[in-house]
Amino acid sequence: MRQLPKVELHRHLEGSLRLTTLVELARDLGIEIPPTEQQVIDDFLVTKPMKDLESVLKKFMRTQAVLSSEEILARITFEAIEDACHEGIRLLELRWAPFYIADGHPGLTPEKILRGIKMGLKMAQELPIAVGFISIVQRIHSLEEAEQVLQLTLDHRDFFVGIDLADNEVGFDPTHFEKIFSRAQAQDLPITIHAGEAPFAEASLNVKKSIELLGAQRIGHGLQIFRDPFIMSLVRQKGIPLELCPTSNWLTQSVPSLEAHPIRQLMEAGIPVTINSDDPGIFGIDLVHEYQVLSEIHHFTEAEFNNCNDVAAQASFIPRMQKQKFWPRPIHNLR
Repeated sequence: MRQLPKVELHRHLEGSLRLTTLVELARDLGIEIPPTEQQVIDDFLVTKPMKDLESVLKKFMRTQAVLSSEEILARITFEAIEDACHEGIRLLELRWAPFYIADGHPGLTPEKILRGIKMGLKMAQELPIAVGFISIVQRIHSLEEAEQVLQLTLDHRDFFVGIDLADNEVGFDPTHFEKIFSRAQAQDLPITIHAGEAPFAEASLNVKKSIELLGAQRIGHGLQIFRDPFIMSLVRQKGIPLELCPTSNWLTQSVPSLEAHPIRQLMEAGIPVTINSDDPGIFGIDLVHEYQVLSEIHHFTEAEFNNCNDVAAQASFIPRMQKQKFWPRPIHNLR
């Protein structure tokens, strides 16, 4: 599983910290650390199902507290890329939210955050992997902040490969951000949208709105469309890849169990499916773990893994020439 060439489209930089690095940084910053390893895991990681997605997002803030300087951001970026290499990932997209990182760190402006992440990327430049970065607009923040994230992204098109809308879906209609993403479309900025993740009444409709109103070329998660044949047909006809994250979906209670995950149902219905880890540092997993889960529980074959990875390689927002340097098979039809 580790040797299989892989693509990771949906991995949050802020959720990719090594636990050892997290503990070291917290101690350096004077943050209290529990005395035992198990207590550290219980405090900082999500290793069993939480009651809902919002509960998971709150736990993320414990990790966020250490993201306090350019040097720290450089370190975690390099380590995230290095860890991905060890997982057999050849094409990696890392997404991050400027205002999430800056929260509670008044000296850390979006430009400084960007500078730190660029430093980490430069440190990793000799590793055998193509890396792209996606900016995140947070649903729970104001439209003014969303505009600032979009402008940062457009001002640094040489660095960002796309833009995302993320955070808690419930109560935040995608149409609220239509003007923001219309601007992104007008500038030919690739778009992926978190939608259809949590199991609530409007989940599938959010996927439809994200595609038709926000211009989503990929959907982050999107698994709840298995409940709606009409939306499944729409996604299939438009060829919109889903960025599925099985363990994350179980731990956030988007599905009741790993066995109940609809990934095979979606794939066999002709939906373009990709396999991702979401927040490996928070969940105590990596992408190899996701492949083992799909092999053991959903009986994925090597040919099916390769097909999912070729779908992901084509759907990646990283420029095609850069992707092809690291991908072992021809990449057709996209950037």
